[in-house]
Amino acid sequence: MSVTEAPVVWFEKLRRIDVAKVGGKNSSLGEMIQTLGQRGVDVPAGFATTADAYWNYVDENGIRDAMAALIADWTTGKASLAETGAAVRKLFLRGDWPKETADAIIAAYRELSERAARTDASVAVRSSATAEDLPDASFAGQQETFLNVAGEKALLDACRRCFASLFTDRAISYRQAKGFDHMKVALSIGVQQMVRSDIGGSGVMFSIDTETGFDKVVLINAAWGLGENVVQGAVNPDEYQVFKPLLDQPSLRPIIAKKKGAKAIKMIYGTGDQPTRNVPTSRAEREAFVLTDEEILTLARWAATIEQHYGCAMDMEWARDGETGRLYIVQARPETVQSNREAAVFKAYHIKSKGKQLVSGLSIGDAIVSGQVCLIETAKDIDQFVDGSILVTSTTDPDWVPIMKRAAAIVTDHGGRTSHAAIVSRELGLPAIVGTGDATRLLHTGQQITVSCAEGDEGMIYEGVAEYDIETLNMDDVPTTETKVMLNLANPGAAFRWWKLPADGVGLARMEFVISNAIRIHPMALVHFDRLKDEAAKEEIAALTAAYDDKSEYFVDQLSEGLARIAAALYPKPVIVRMSDFKTNEYAGLVGGAEFEPKEENPMIGFRGASRYYSPRYREGFALECRAIRRLRSKLGFKNVVVMIPFCRSVSEAEKVLEVMAENGLRRGEDGLQVYVMCEIPSNVILAKQFAQHFDGFSIGSNDLTQLTLGVDRDSGELADLFDEQDEAVKWMIRRVITEAVKAGAKIGICGQAPSDHPEFAKFLVDCGIDSISVSPDSFVAVKKKVAEAEGRRSAAA
Repeated sequence: MSVTEAPVVWFEKLRRIDVAKVGGKNSSLGEMIQTLGQRGVDVPAGFATTADAYWNYVDENGIRDAMAALIADWTTGKASLAETGAAVRKLFLRGDWPKETADAIIAAYRELSERAARTDASVAVRSSATAEDLPDASFAGQQETFLNVAGEKALLDACRRCFASLFTDRAISYRQAKGFDHMKVALSIGVQQMVRSDIGGSGVMFSIDTETGFDKVVLINAAWGLGENVVQGAVNPDEYQVFKPLLDQPSLRPIIAKKKGAKAIKMIYGTGDQPTRNVPTSRAEREAFVLTDEEILTLARWAATIEQHYGCAMDMEWARDGETGRLYIVQARPETVQSNREAAVFKAYHIKSKGKQLVSGLSIGDAIVSGQVCLIETAKDIDQFVDGSILVTSTTDPDWVPIMKRAAAIVTDHGGRTSHAAIVSRELGLPAIVGTGDATRLLHTGQQITVSCAEGDEGMIYEGVAEYDIETLNMDDVPTTETKVMLNLANPGAAFRWWKLPADGVGLARMEFVISNAIRIHPMALVHFDRLKDEAAKEEIAALTAAYDDKSEYFVDQLSEGLARIAAALYPKPVIVRMSDFKTNEYAGLVGGAEFEPKEENPMIGFRGASRYYSPRYREGFALECRAIRRLRSKLGFKNVVVMIPFCRSVSEAEKVLEVMAENGLRRGEDGLQVYVMCEIPSNVILAKQFAQHFDGFSIGSNDLTQLTLGVDRDSGELADLFDEQDEAVKWMIRRVITEAVKAGAKIGICGQAPSDHPEFAKFLVDCGIDSISVSPDSFVAVKKKVAEAEGRRSAAA
């Protein structure tokens, strides 16, 4: 057989319709160079061999019939997968290059070297199967990639190995599972100029949240050196999240999360027979972020541009040249997991009781699974895997896929959200926890554990079998209502899980969750670090704030980013952020907090809420909260954030708080800022008309309002039977404040537990004329239906 077309095509002459000619990866590189280069997206130059060149190699070496026979023996059970793969690969590796193909590859390589102004330019040699990157098949990592290949002989050898890699055991197994005919899939070789990321950085990027399918963020993973370590999951990378809808505003920096990875090793150039090698990173590299904020934003804008051009969520690889500092996109393919999920239905897992926490890492997926550990250290021992157990290992590569398919869940020491283990787990629909650091050291074969990916970004491994339930939420069944139904959210790590709910915004975002879980330090201990007497607290604070010259900036940074993720989840709908409402005993539990908090007999009705904000004891701490909100709105761009003041006892106190806020750059009405007040004290109801003159709206806190109306300590077990949010006295208070708010033209909602715990309570609220009801996400569908029923009855009665 002779080659029917030129065996080599330059990337700039390819488009994405050329998958049959050069495979998904190479056609995509050509598409980007042709169409997106003019929009600022940089892609390294290169060329591809064609599918015809592959078949010409097969036929010139007379191996087609032998390949087919070997595959047939395997499918009929006469040979093992390992025997078959090795035998087919040997056919390729022993073959000779057809002269026309070899000459074309060498000529193109010489021209690429000339373009790069180098002798024997270093190139990446990538495999691109003609069936890859289809909507239901990612083919991630099925064939080989060879980096830092230099010289004509080395290039031809790498290309031959690329052809052979079409028949790795994992590729054969994957094609069989997806129903592809092995004898109809060809392989195109991409030869791309190397980006000197060995002395720079590289990573993977998705234009969608990989765990929830939230389509308004870009997720970027980054590590030092060549990108294979990130792809393979051999390193715990940095992770950045950027909010796409605000990227077109140059004055904003919508980076909503930055997490530093351990980055213990990096892949650099080697020599001779070892073109790449791993070396330890320096302490400075481990302590630094790989990307600057400007680089993060540039990559995110490129991701949005590429996604817009392709019309679907994208999975991309990027690299930064250490010599020039330039960023490049080196691969782009459609994302194939979240994009294919059914949008209308999703499951919510709720853990009820659990054992001791053993290990934690990054959660992949949102499920919970209990089972026995099967700890396997190396790929040579994978035949010891027990079907249905939880695979625990250091890291995975495509050779592990056959046993990953048989696992109940997967746990790895290394890797980020874009690692091989994470990608394959998503594709298989398995919960996984990656980047634990020490799972293989702390867990053992036969141990009973529970893997929980249902608690946010952080995945937890608990001892024993946990109790949990599963709720299926169908968005097709959710009615529309005139009364707004919003969400109560606290955990930024879990906020994106609820983006598909047709909620009208966030009625209560609890600031104290971010402070206690992400920040952990008392704000006054940051402001007055030098006067702290507790040496252990000073040491812990110094470690947590090591990257900050100004320790208070740590608080502002972490708080604004944490709240940004909640604000992003339902943007541009309103998100009501309640300023901190810890009690003194809770504040004292923060690192360094004991020195700044008075001891109170009854913290529940003590120094909390609004009274703290203007007090000399906490005024500087409140200033940090205000700085974080100001950054959230003006620098990150979340103008949908509404501020809410808790436990405001009097009108004069309201005036003092608003004055302090204005001093700290948060002036009500300025730049669209709205300020609400919690209605949780009888005085808020009695003087509702006066409070409405100082605030834009009310949010009824039914827990505290019930406590203070009935005189019942809500934490008292002895009085639990008396604590009733549906008591007539409490309902009188709620009815009264709704009436007064409507008269005054102020918004009025409720964010307490009553509607979540008692959906029938929604009827009472609708009859009173409330504007909005905010509930826990798992109650949303039930409450929405109750509200619709109540509105229907009211309309019928009218």
